[in-house]
Amino acid sequence: MSDANRRPTPGIADDGDEFHFCSTCAFSAACLESGYDKSLLRDLHVLVEHIGPFHEGEHIFREGDPFTAIAAVRSGTVKTYVTDHEGREHVQGFFLPGEVIGLNAISQARYPSNAVALDSVMLCRFSFPNIAALATRMPGLQQQLFKLLSLDIGKAALLSGNFSADERMAAFLITLSRRYAARGFSPNRFLLTMTRTDIANYLRLASETVSRVFRRFQDDGMIQVERREIELKDRKRLEKLAEDVLRST
Repeated sequence: MSDANRRPTPGIADDGDEFHFCSTCAFSAACLESGYDKSLLRDLHVLVEHIGPFHEGEHIFREGDPFTAIAAVRSGTVKTYVTDHEGREHVQGFFLPGEVIGLNAISQARYPSNAVALDSVMLCRFSFPNIAALATRMPGLQQQLFKLLSLDIGKAALLSGNFSADERMAAFLITLSRRYAARGFSPNRFLLTMTRTDIANYLRLASETVSRVFRRFQDDGMIQVERREIELKDRKRLEKLAEDVLRST
């Protein structure tokens, strides 16, 4: 198997130092492209607190907890969800290394959902009052925060619209592929760290429907599934199926 097709290793990002960012840092590109001097980079680094590991099933925060910080995933996968009055779980999203959880808590000053580790998770936690104050001195950092907020809002497109099960699943797989690729992992071979039940919940489909779609995609030669590892065999067909969903993100 070639390097380009190797699935992402579940290892941890490098820690960096006071002038260098972790390999999956959510803020590195914006800050480095802006050419900030070392004193400002040091100010950003001292805000970072490495926390974890959080083990599978362990909560990072719960709905209603006071909001004090956002956190970037260093390794592992985080699921966010809410529970309704009848005790039913509604999955809101999945967060990969380099992605930020807690952004939707800014307006209410409380976390509006629960965040739970799907595997072994390490985080970089940023005090939000401190990073917001620093952003006034670092326009690139401020723009990156706005961009992250926009991306967080855009993920809701997978849950809305009159899309078929095939379209939703194709969009989910292509979106995951692009997110892994943006972080230096293989875009065509990766782990689905979430369960089929969680995927179905997120896409607002029945679990049986998700299983049928996976089988159909595999029979049609678009994907190859082996337990939780998936390989995208025909990206063009998947992208064509996902086209209308992704256009609305």
